[in-house]
Amino acid sequence: MSLSGRHLLLGLVGSCLLALFFVDLNAGGPDPWLTLSRIAQGLLTPSFHNPGELLRAAGLTLAFAFCGVAFGATIGLVLAPFYRLRRVRWPCIAIRALHEIFWALLLLNITGLSPLTGVLAIGLPYTGIFAKVFSEYLDEADARAEAALPQVASPLLRLLWVRLPASLPQIRTYSLYRLECGLRSSAVLGFIGLPTLGFHLESYFKQAYYAEAAAVFLIFLALILPLRHWVRWRLVPLFIGMSIWALAQVPFPPIGQGAAWRFLADLVPAPARIEADWLPWLEKVLIDQALPGAIATLSLSQIALGGATVMAALSFPIIVPRVAGHIGAMLGHGILVILRSTPEYMLAFVLLQILGPSMLPAIIALALHNGAIIAHLLGRQSGDLTIRPDAPRGLNFWAWELFPRLTGNFWALCLYRWEIILRESAIMGLLGITTLGFYVQANLQQLRIDRALLLLSVTIVLTALIDTASRALRRRMQAQQVLRIEGTRGSATKA
Repeated sequence: MSLSGRHLLLGLVGSCLLALFFVDLNAGGPDPWLTLSRIAQGLLTPSFHNPGELLRAAGLTLAFAFCGVAFGATIGLVLAPFYRLRRVRWPCIAIRALHEIFWALLLLNITGLSPLTGVLAIGLPYTGIFAKVFSEYLDEADARAEAALPQVASPLLRLLWVRLPASLPQIRTYSLYRLECGLRSSAVLGFIGLPTLGFHLESYFKQAYYAEAAAVFLIFLALILPLRHWVRWRLVPLFIGMSIWALAQVPFPPIGQGAAWRFLADLVPAPARIEADWLPWLEKVLIDQALPGAIATLSLSQIALGGATVMAALSFPIIVPRVAGHIGAMLGHGILVILRSTPEYMLAFVLLQILGPSMLPAIIALALHNGAIIAHLLGRQSGDLTIRPDAPRGLNFWAWELFPRLTGNFWALCLYRWEIILRESAIMGLLGITTLGFYVQANLQQLRIDRALLLLSVTIVLTALIDTASRALRRRMQAQQVLRIEGTRGSATKA
């Protein structure tokens, strides 16, 4: 039996109501309106008092993004033809299931606070992502050109002369979108000490220097918003070369000798190292940490998914001229682009300063960021619809014409973002929220690498389960076989 949007809506509402029993939504800020007014004042009067340092941070933010994405795209393209093999596919699934911040926290124990940490933190999960997406592009390439090749042509020859050239437009477009994601990740890595824009944003906010923080944020927007206009493919090798040179100039504290061996030794569970009883160790990690962390992560992600669904349904009409008018659509487009371009971790950090410690800032940040992405995609898809001449305008057009025709894609996109929201919910623990990331960071700070690894394994399992459930639900909906995802610019990728 196929699922309808009504079934999904009932399931989402029910799961969100259940999740409310496990989340802390009490905003405990001292005076949120005072903090909000000071932040607004800072946005109106940004202070660029140290332009040299800000430009350096902006350049390094770009450098980490270019190098990390180039690393992931290169290895992902090599792995893509073999992705159907389990020994390739499962490692790719595992490495992309962990957020870039988790990778950075692990790598700090081996490579220290070095540029290599940032490049690998972006490049490793992106390798798994690129391998999956590129393999789908290669599989979907028009096979008619293969008929011109001799039947004795090797698979490698067919790949290099037919499938790869046919897939290059989609590969380029998706790589550009992934560069945008890499720029967001690069900025966020500053929150763990790397010299990107996020480092300065966190420092200024913690000192209540809101005008200086606003300057950092505006510089970030100036980098990411026109990204598709200033990145030219013929210049990409130059950008990558300059990025490698810039990262090579970054000084960093030396890592202790033998750090890698100590890290590998600490990966072995403590009971195996010291021949102790396994039960207390498992109880401490799985019952005291993994269980409450998993419940908090799932609950936060479910409510955030509900918020993103509501936001997307209500806001995508603001970029449709037939609903909002041409000027309104331009303004709406600007709002959604800013929200989708702002890293959710950065947005949650800012909201945490305003609302105080609770899950509410993370829920709002995830709902706004992911809702804006879904709304932006739906708004673009609405432009491809054939509209009858006597169709209404305004809200009647949205309610009776637009939304009913986009319902299938709407729910498919929401389900597609479900697994991504779960990954993002896990890292919100680094802000003090008791998701899995909170316990991962606590164990890494205590050098209990074995416990952190088991918690990260729980994160991977949860991500895989949500991804499997999402795919099963999309199949049950009997939605269209291809799903337009971010960055494809009219091309399509299998959901």
